[in-house]
Amino acid sequence: MRRLPVLALFGLLTLCSFLACKGDEPLLDSKSPTLAVTEIDGLKLSHPANFKVTKVASTPLVKWPICADVGRDGRLYIAESSGSNAPVQQQLQEKTHRIVVLDDRDRDGRYDHRQVFAEKMMFPEGILCIDRGVLVCAPPQIWKLQDLDGDGTAEVREVWFDAKTLTGCANDLHGPYRGPDGLIYWCKGAFAEQTHKLVDGRQLVTKASHIFRRPLMGGELESVMTGGMDNPVEVAFDQTGNIFFTSTFVQHPAGGFRDGLMHAVYGGVYGKDHNVIDGHPKTGDLMPIMTHLGPAAPAGVTRVESDLLETSDADTLLVAQFNLQKISMHRLEMSGGGFKTVDSDFLRGDRLEFHPTDILNDADGSLLAIDTGGWYRLCCPTSHLDQSVAEGGIYRIERADRTIDRNNDWIGKDIPWETIDSAETIPLLTDSRKLVRQAAQDRLVALGNDSVMAIRKTIDGPSISLQHRVSMLWVLSRIASADAQQIIREQIGRDEPRVRQVALQIMSTLRSKDPVLKGFTDEGIVSPHELR
Repeated sequence: MRRLPVLALFGLLTLCSFLACKGDEPLLDSKSPTLAVTEIDGLKLSHPANFKVTKVASTPLVKWPICADVGRDGRLYIAESSGSNAPVQQQLQEKTHRIVVLDDRDRDGRYDHRQVFAEKMMFPEGILCIDRGVLVCAPPQIWKLQDLDGDGTAEVREVWFDAKTLTGCANDLHGPYRGPDGLIYWCKGAFAEQTHKLVDGRQLVTKASHIFRRPLMGGELESVMTGGMDNPVEVAFDQTGNIFFTSTFVQHPAGGFRDGLMHAVYGGVYGKDHNVIDGHPKTGDLMPIMTHLGPAAPAGVTRVESDLLETSDADTLLVAQFNLQKISMHRLEMSGGGFKTVDSDFLRGDRLEFHPTDILNDADGSLLAIDTGGWYRLCCPTSHLDQSVAEGGIYRIERADRTIDRNNDWIGKDIPWETIDSAETIPLLTDSRKLVRQAAQDRLVALGNDSVMAIRKTIDGPSISLQHRVSMLWVLSRIASADAQQIIREQIGRDEPRVRQVALQIMSTLRSKDPVLKGFTDEGIVSPHELR
């Protein structure tokens, strides 16, 4: 999935408050391993000693990378800045930024080949790989760019979503991100008024911040979260489908507090008390802040999808903090009806021009950290230092005690995806390779009713793991036929709490009586996915 937006960096912060809050807070909590320091090109990076950090791309391959996503071909698709800090309306006219693709052709873990996928882009603040291309957030729009003739450049460029607002800091739009339900999520920031038609037929007129979602094929949208914060940025999901997001100004700054990492409950109203949320329904007080981050300008957030951390069943989120020169780690723990986090630092640089803006899972199970460098100054006082020499780069983080086989088929290219049947595909839902798991989900959705019948025969098997059962439920949620929904209903009665939660969450997402949507069942349940 991915993607990310740099525009948490659009948080306004004075240099003096930044330096005061940076301090000497501990890098890791008392339960964390000992530290190591890796020096690369004069930059000292502190990290747990059982990990190693390598710089895998810099100039001339990439300069001022903003955010990235791994394509199904295993290559890295990057939104790259031109370095422009011109007023946003001027940037909208000039379109000086680009999308580039990096490849590791000699399989040594470092990128060695660059190709420009799309030129003439407005400031890109998020990227998500799709079939034969990407969705790119370039305010005020999200663009669908595709290479249909296979020459490595995007000849198809169409607007996938138009927010129709562009404020002075261009933080109107971040994303997009793919949820486990197959829907595409993105964030509305700033406080400009937008008008959208919702899946239930109502019209939403709002100045507030939101997380929105809709199917990849398009259509009306749905608001997941409403907020009085200035700038929700990136969205991540745990295995159960819980939604987490980073944002600046989740509360009025005071006592070192400002930005945060939040758990978004569907329909909740979050952030600071601001008049933009007036008129939006809520059941009581504003929803709580899960994790305070201080003046961090948090951007990218991702859930670690491999066994890299060797944790138990607990999900772990990593957050790129632009202002504080670090990537923080947050282990999720259930607390009441929500979560609390056990927090530590995972990677920290010792130079002010080290600005992490994205963190993502690579196909081989390692992590990729994006440092955008020192180009960005628009709406960001802390970047007004002389950082013009800082051109950014991409760092790989992996276990020091493991050797990754770079010649392994990490993308599943030897699997006959066009002919493989449902029974053969279902076991691949728990494959150790991330891209193979994703391709298996898509293949099962494409097979439709055949997959539903195969899952019915499999899902209650005694040897089926919790992860495997949950993965099958997400496939059924995307198919969303009457038979698929019946299987989901049956799983609500299972003993495993996580399976029950996923099944209930899926059914709540599918439940609607809007006659304009397709897919009615005999119980009046329809799919806002419009039954892919």
